[in-house]
Amino acid sequence: MLVGYMRVSKADGSQTTDLQRDALLAAGVDPLKLYEDHASGKKDDRPQLAACLKGLNAGDTLLVWKLDRLGRDLRHLVNTVHNLTERGIGLKVLTGEGAAIDTTTASGKLVFGIFAALAEFERELISERTIAGLASARARGRNGGRPYKMTPAKLRLAMASMGKPGTKVSDLCTELGVSRQTLYRHVSPTGELRPDGSKLLVGN
Repeated sequence: MLVGYMRVSKADGSQTTDLQRDALLAAGVDPLKLYEDHASGKKDDRPQLAACLKGLNAGDTLLVWKLDRLGRDLRHLVNTVHNLTERGIGLKVLTGEGAAIDTTTASGKLVFGIFAALAEFERELISERTIAGLASARARGRNGGRPYKMTPAKLRLAMASMGKPGTKVSDLCTELGVSRQTLYRHVSPTGELRPDGSKLLVGN
């Protein structure tokens, strides 16, 4: 079964999903199998996406107009598609930069594999930069005392690290130079953004 998901960023009526709807219907999606959100891509609260993902079954294919309609960021996108793949559900992107992605085909899986590799590369770069910055700070004598505040770079590293097997929260807090309370105020134990974390990234 084909299922379609649409999203526009503004809920004030200034944007419509007409173009996305037409493309999804033309691709064969049943009008009753369309889900629609009016929310920024950076927001966690997208109830129709949650309902869409929950309602998918093995053998179904999720269709989106463009790749940016689905994911908050590259990491969220990769995690979402990995989850779909594990459940036996395909993803097909109709247009835009991700139009070659169709995880129901071998070539489409290869293209998405490249995206996943880029996401991992991004996480490694963030980790290296954060560790290098902390080492530099320690070399200048900025050790101990009150923990430094959370920054976008630290937050991205925390998102990539939290929930991974082997990650010790106490060690991560030490590495980032933040308290456990600060860490959990910005990110959940599974690596998802919390309201303070979303505000921090939106502002940068």
